[in-house]
Amino acid sequence: QSQLSQALNGLSDRAKEAKEFLVQLRNMVQQIQENSVEFEACLVAQCDALIDALNRRKAQLLSRVNKEHEHKLKVVRDQISHCTVKLRQTTGLMEYCLEVIKENDPSGFLQISDALIRRVHLTEDQWGKGTLTPRMTTDFDLNLDNAPLLQSIHQLDFVQMKVSSPVPAPPILQLEECCTHNNSATLSWKQPPLSTVQVEGYILELDDGNGGQFREVYVGKETMCTVDGLHFNSTYSARVKAFNKSGVSPYSKTLVLQTSEDAQAEEQTLPFPVPLERSQLRRMSPFSSTLNLQPSFSGRSYFELRSSAHQLSLHSSLQSLNSAVDIKKMVAVAWFSFDPSSAHADIIFSNDNLTVTCNSYDDRVVLGKTGFSKGLHYWELSIDRYDNHPDPAFGVARIDVLKDAMLGKDDKAWAMYVDNNRSWFMHNNSHTNRTEGGITKGATVGVLLDLTRRTLTFSINEDQQGPVAFENLEGLFFPAVSLNRNVQVWAWTG
Repeated sequence: QSQLSQALNGLSDRAKEAKEFLVQLRNMVQQIQENSVEFEACLVAQCDALIDALNRRKAQLLSRVNKEHEHKLKVVRDQISHCTVKLRQTTGLMEYCLEVIKENDPSGFLQISDALIRRVHLTEDQWGKGTLTPRMTTDFDLNLDNAPLLQSIHQLDFVQMKVSSPVPAPPILQLEECCTHNNSATLSWKQPPLSTVQVEGYILELDDGNGGQFREVYVGKETMCTVDGLHFNSTYSARVKAFNKSGVSPYSKTLVLQTSEDAQAEEQTLPFPVPLERSQLRRMSPFSSTLNLQPSFSGRSYFELRSSAHQLSLHSSLQSLNSAVDIKKMVAVAWFSFDPSSAHADIIFSNDNLTVTCNSYDDRVVLGKTGFSKGLHYWELSIDRYDNHPDPAFGVARIDVLKDAMLGKDDKAWAMYVDNNRSWFMHNNSHTNRTEGGITKGATVGVLLDLTRRTLTFSINEDQQGPVAFENLEGLFFPAVSLNRNVQVWAWTG
């Protein structure tokens, strides 16, 4: 009995390990499916970008061909006109001379014959060498060399990005170096002392200060980050994880931070539409946070590195904004991207989650990663694709808004939906304020959320669309869009 009991204990351990292994395999199935959808979306976006670039180049080359065509026609038509005039003059002179030859009065003929002879010779000389030679050839001396591009397309293939090295261990938050001051928080972390796994960078996440979802506020190689622009008198939770080419580590332990009480700083308001200084600022590299980060970082995801001529920290951006306009306090600029974790499963993401479309003909909703509860916020949505006149909707929503219907169908979203001719405001399935003026490919929809005045206003191509759309807004709002497969939009935030 003792021997059998010991043997069963060993077998029980193997069975327990097998169950845990099965759970791991099932999780891998789910992860593979999610990664496949994301990878396919990235592949489609990259191929679409190549096709768009080729179409733009095609348009440029066709424009050159048309210019050459118009130039050739103009030269030939000018020569036809010139030659026609000269031929008419020559024919008229010939007819006159033939009539003079018929003159029977010798004295009268001799009076004009010398002048006519000189005029005939002069006219003949005007038809000199080259006059009756075409000034333009009919051939187009252009040849499109597409062989190198075709070869590159045939060679287009995947590059293996991951290596068989282990993922990093969870970082350790260094509590003795973490602190808060007013509405700023400084966090510091390090790798475990005995860890030998190479780390490419770290991802720092904070919640919204109200126990809400975590969001990325820093991605980079630094092991210390100062986060400015937090709410006063709020409690934030922070965590960090490491990544390399093989994947992402588990999170560190969560650290709870308390900011100081409100300093009652005077608030700055900006008119609508956003002035040029803000317009220039929002075109800089997209950060996924509402916060001001130090030191500056390139705003990359852990799947690929991004380089940009406009990479700089929000801190320096706000300094340039302060120098351009008279601002009485530091403004925390709100950068965000779309959130795959809360979006409908049919939404397709690309461009670091700044571009979205859909694989369904039905309307699907996607939210931004960042929620707003106070302050003045403006962002724009560029229409990258618009086919068959769909009705995309733009606005704000609660986190639990319906994801499988047009934005504004329930009471948790405030939106403007628009086609190619007109727009409507919609909340709780109530349609109001029909306004002429729609969108096409290349159009820009602006959303101005003023939580100081508690209003929501929309614009199309920088002109306000209709009156103030909604008033008396209060609570936590997330940027939101609903679209189907006939629309693709790109978010410009900050």
